[in-house]
Amino acid sequence: MDKEERVELAKLLFPNVSKTRDDYEKMYPKRKLNKDAMVTRYGPSPTGSVHLGNLFSAFCDMVYARQSEGSFYLRIEDTDQKRAVEGGIDNITSVLKGFQILPTEGYHFEGEYGPYQQSKRTEIYQTYVKELIENNLAYPCFMTEEELNQIKEEQTIIKTKIGIYGVYAVDRDLSLEEIKQKLANHEEYVIRLKSPGNANKQIEIVDCIKGKLKFKEHDMDTVLLKKDGTPTYHLAHVIDDHLMQTTHVIRGDEWVSSLPLHIQLFEVLGFIPPKYAHIAPLTIKDQETGTIRKLSKRKDPWAGAKFYEEQGIPIDALHLYLATIANTNFEEWYLNHSDKKISDFTFTFEKQAVGGTSFDEDKLTNLCKTYFSHKNGEEVYKETLAYTKKFDPQYYELLLSNKDVMVAFLNIEKDGPRPRKDISKYSDVKEEFSYAIDELFEKENYSKYDGDKEYDVRLVLEYLNDLNLDHSNEEWFQGIKEFAVQKGYAPSPKEYKKSPDKYKGHVGDICEAIRVMLTGRTKSPDLFSIMKILGIEKIKNRVALYQKVVAK
Repeated sequence: MDKEERVELAKLLFPNVSKTRDDYEKMYPKRKLNKDAMVTRYGPSPTGSVHLGNLFSAFCDMVYARQSEGSFYLRIEDTDQKRAVEGGIDNITSVLKGFQILPTEGYHFEGEYGPYQQSKRTEIYQTYVKELIENNLAYPCFMTEEELNQIKEEQTIIKTKIGIYGVYAVDRDLSLEEIKQKLANHEEYVIRLKSPGNANKQIEIVDCIKGKLKFKEHDMDTVLLKKDGTPTYHLAHVIDDHLMQTTHVIRGDEWVSSLPLHIQLFEVLGFIPPKYAHIAPLTIKDQETGTIRKLSKRKDPWAGAKFYEEQGIPIDALHLYLATIANTNFEEWYLNHSDKKISDFTFTFEKQAVGGTSFDEDKLTNLCKTYFSHKNGEEVYKETLAYTKKFDPQYYELLLSNKDVMVAFLNIEKDGPRPRKDISKYSDVKEEFSYAIDELFEKENYSKYDGDKEYDVRLVLEYLNDLNLDHSNEEWFQGIKEFAVQKGYAPSPKEYKKSPDKYKGHVGDICEAIRVMLTGRTKSPDLFSIMKILGIEKIKNRVALYQKVVAK
């Protein structure tokens, strides 16, 4: 087929496409950014819920674009309409906003390079495919599903690679008249790439994370447009990355095998390809088999983005964790610069893991505890209030009516050199400080105390008769030690260990008795601080409650 015939064929296949490549190149002018600025994109498909791997990829897009004063945009890649789920796009945007991974432009965020939804860009893709047909780089393929299956069966039997290429590309060289006849017969067709590749040749691609990669040239006549005229992902993302001027494609390494095709598409379309950075998958040790596998939404609650929101894991703490995954040197830097923000750190592809990155639940929990330890009571209260308003409305109401008391409890042991680390998520506040609010404490009825020790209520009540809550912590402890000695208890555990037969116990036993009666547990923040917040009347009320519920 000569050039004139190919132009005629292109018009025949795309009668409604009136624009040209030049029209779109003008519509998407060069970005006004510094030469080192990165333009990154998060391109989710609305085919399911957002998982931690998606968040990590978007997080990397954000930090690299931000630190280079570039642009990070959101593009909805919904070419696979059959798998799209209802509300999928809204879920994507709400998760990004909820986790403060905020694009500078894109779907729902506006911008000059839209529409940022592939299903609304079909004519753009068809324009470029029309040109490929004119240049003998694409063709209509009328093969039926039955014919394709027969080819696949034959290839499987003779153990050759599966696909349409070489002798299997039977419609590659149809004449214009043959194509016209098939169209007249209303035969369905797709548009395939007429691949110029040779599988006997090798290409080398430099990945920003994995380094030099070698592949066989792509030689498959891959589908570019489906039967309904909509594009495949492979075609759509190449054209969009060009027009939106993406400089770096940061994506999961499951796409590494597609690199030869994508690079070839950039070449046949006459585009300069972006740089690729393929992220190692998040892995976890399977508790049943002991093997290392990819994090799974089906098996691992930590994999789903909803889990973090529902549990009340702080967004800033999750960002810290994602940063430790993104660069292997971030954690050490953060430990030495805990007063700094993530944006003060310089991320580099060289410090990203090449192999699998193990998901570390303990590390995330510790980062969360560190996050809370740096917050004062007022800040923790406000953030917990926002969380409970959505996920625990009953506790929300209790927090509203007990603000001063809760802030006071949350401030215990916050101003010392080693601030308390007992909270790792907002949902912990209710659990850890249930004794702070009378309604919750009385409802528990000491159910959190799982010991079998019976404490001496009369001893505690006697101690309370002379309790002075205006003392300092040091004065209070000195006073309780003196009381302990008067009642036959050692002034310290060390003294008790020296001569256990000489004492009934030690001062810590009396403190433990008071702690259990006031909080319903053997461990809590500083006891005297709790006593000062409660006040003498509530203290006596709780001792009476203990006597009623627990003591025999």
